[in-house]
Amino acid sequence: MEPNLISKKELLDEKGISYGQLYRWKRKQLIPEEWFIRKSTFTGQETFFPRDLILPRIDKIMNGKDDLSLDELADQLSPVLPQYELRKMDFAKRNIVSRVVVETFAADDADSVVYSFEKLLYLFVVDKLLQAGEMSLEEGERLLQTLKQFFPKFEGKPCDLIFIRKMGVSSFVLSSSTADIYFETGVKLIARLSMAECVEQLKGKLA
Repeated sequence: MEPNLISKKELLDEKGISYGQLYRWKRKQLIPEEWFIRKSTFTGQETFFPRDLILPRIDKIMNGKDDLSLDELADQLSPVLPQYELRKMDFAKRNIVSRVVVETFAADDADSVVYSFEKLLYLFVVDKLLQAGEMSLEEGERLLQTLKQFFPKFEGKPCDLIFIRKMGVSSFVLSSSTADIYFETGVKLIARLSMAECVEQLKGKLA
């Protein structure tokens, strides 16, 4: 079995959950359909999951289900962007991103300009990498353009932002969360962010 996958049986045993729970969470869209990967094995067809995605997701479901209904959890964990608007003035006051990001990437917007959740998300992701000290302001501008151009193409499906650099030249890639990506020699992976997790984190800040 591939090391980045975990079988359904291993998952149920490791997390102490039942088959019924797993598929109920799937029906409630707490676990994306594309994480259920069917593969041929010597015993027939088996279901596998991306290990790095499913294990923390099961933990989040189990930790949250006592405080929230499954529908509320699904809303919280969904990569689909909510209908949400916030004025620039309120966005800046609430310190959702650093002042540097507001002054650099939203300087031309009047305080009364209303931001959609999508635009807030892009600024939030840029700020996340800037705060980590992994990206320059010039790279932040290119990232912002990359997100605007390509993130909507995923139409609410989980995807990852991949930030790489080779010989001082940086690039950004948006890819399906379940995709395996291999780089040529000399490419340094600076960051791989789950956009679904960024959506979840931003929802928490805006709540």
